[in-house]
Amino acid sequence: MMAAACTRRVTPASSVPHVTHGLQVGDVGGGRALVWARASEASRLLLEWDTTDRFAQPRAVVGGMATPATGLATTVALEGVPDGQTIFVRGRFQREAANGTSEPAFARFQTPRADKFRIAWTGDTCGQGYGRNPEFGGLVGYKAMREANPAMWIHSGDMIYADNPILAEMKVGDRIWKNVTNEHVARVAQTLEDYRARYQYSLDDEHVRALAAEVPIVAQWDDHEIHNNWWPHQNLALEDARYTIEPDASVLAAFARRAMLEWTPTPKGVVQRVIHYGPLVDIIVMDCRSFRTPNPEGAAPAEMLGAGQVAWFIDAVASSKARWKVIACDQPLGLVIGDGPGDLRREGFADGSPPVSGREVELAKIFAALQARKVKNMVWVTADVHYAAAHRYDPSRATFTSFDPFWELIAGPIHAGSFGPNKLDPTFGPEATFVWAPDGQNAAPWDGFQSFGTIDVTADALSCALVGIDGKPRHTLDISYVA
Repeated sequence: MMAAACTRRVTPASSVPHVTHGLQVGDVGGGRALVWARASEASRLLLEWDTTDRFAQPRAVVGGMATPATGLATTVALEGVPDGQTIFVRGRFQREAANGTSEPAFARFQTPRADKFRIAWTGDTCGQGYGRNPEFGGLVGYKAMREANPAMWIHSGDMIYADNPILAEMKVGDRIWKNVTNEHVARVAQTLEDYRARYQYSLDDEHVRALAAEVPIVAQWDDHEIHNNWWPHQNLALEDARYTIEPDASVLAAFARRAMLEWTPTPKGVVQRVIHYGPLVDIIVMDCRSFRTPNPEGAAPAEMLGAGQVAWFIDAVASSKARWKVIACDQPLGLVIGDGPGDLRREGFADGSPPVSGREVELAKIFAALQARKVKNMVWVTADVHYAAAHRYDPSRATFTSFDPFWELIAGPIHAGSFGPNKLDPTFGPEATFVWAPDGQNAAPWDGFQSFGTIDVTADALSCALVGIDGKPRHTLDISYVA
């Protein structure tokens, strides 16, 4: 049998290197997979993979060097990985002088199947000061996702909360939430080391490592990787006095992006990308942070995606040969999300008014182009708003009508405060067919509103569920294929 995937070995500094946080796999598809690992010291990653856990005929891959300049982490691509298989991976770190090689760490993952598989998604990890609480069991939502046995999962952003300190204790009503903490996560992140420490903090949890060793991640960022509702070159110090070292959101975003790419198996390029997961699904990953203009007041002109990404997205979706198109968007489409003093600014696409205005202009262009190119069988998944919901967009209810009906599914938080619900904007005719949100705001994880979503993919249908971290579905939905 395969050895335990997530054992962390603590060895003396004078001994051999060791793998500090197990292996992570990501972006599986098209005969390719990315494998991540982090070392205890500068060393080179050596991987082997096979289609059995006996490693009878392993394929060897020599990875890059993990050095202090890379956060002691590195990612390597496996090429020629066959579809319809369970792939077993073992990885070691070796000093350049070959003076000592680590014990192996192990992972396994499923490659695309042409008949059926499950996708999971969620967002929002360690938000609102809710960190790793041993009395709560740690990040138990990750355990629940692992037990749901997906073939892959999408982290729809807010992988960290760089702007939310994780303190040793936090009073919640008449109870005390107790966190494991350290100096880096107990303050807002303003240095590269602070951002790195946030990703390490999550991977220090046994449930996160166990999921990473069995289920590939599709990593995506949103706002809290830097600061709530940020935009490029925003001066954070104007509204947040904690930012005394570096107030420029774009400078902080460079640190955050670097840390994200160091600590997740993500391609070293733009966040937006297409993952061809076999003949059944293309996952189109959007980036709603890097190209946006400042959050506008009301319906004032603004952009979310930028002209280049809009054109890229239309072509990526319309040219997809997959049977289903899953759109991983880190912002909900029709929910009004306030920002700034008095919530007068608009964080999302929606501005609350019926006409197409503000950032909705980009969506209108996208929807009309996809309708003109006869795109069907598309579902949007997202998180961000800290409650679970199912939205049906229909032109018969809309003020803008040049699009075909589609579903948007919202999950999360997986481990953060729960909020909501938000008001729906009428422009694209959304209807909330299901909402699962607390009565109050910032409900704690122990209040029971944490969630993730699953999609069971077949050629004929998507069977979707919004699931609590107790493993029980709160809502199910079947979407039939349209020829």
